[in-house]
Amino acid sequence: MGKVYITLTGTKHYFGDEFLEKDMKLILEKEPDNEFDKEAIKVLCEGIGKIGYVANSPYTVIGETMSAGRLYDKIGDSATVKVVFKTEKGVICKVAKKSLIDYI
Repeated sequence: MGKVYITLTGTKHYFGDEFLEKDMKLILEKEPDNEFDKEAIKVLCEGIGKIGYVANSPYTVIGETMSAGRLYDKIGDSATVKVVFKTEKGVICKVAKKSLIDYI
């Protein structure tokens, strides 16, 4: 599997995205008990906590980034990402290769 990118969305409901910088490391963690989305993946920032979610809707996924639904079975219970850049619609992050499960 090549490079995998996600859209971090929903930051305005938490702490905003002003503090996010290029190459900043974030943690993805599955949230199977989420009442709205059984494939929800929350995004955490060390020292802050939950800052948003991996986009999982055609309205929030930017370009060719992977939705939470497409990513859900490709990671374990958690994964790491790095911020690549910010847009008006969301933050693009690259999933660390070591976080991805290899399929045969």
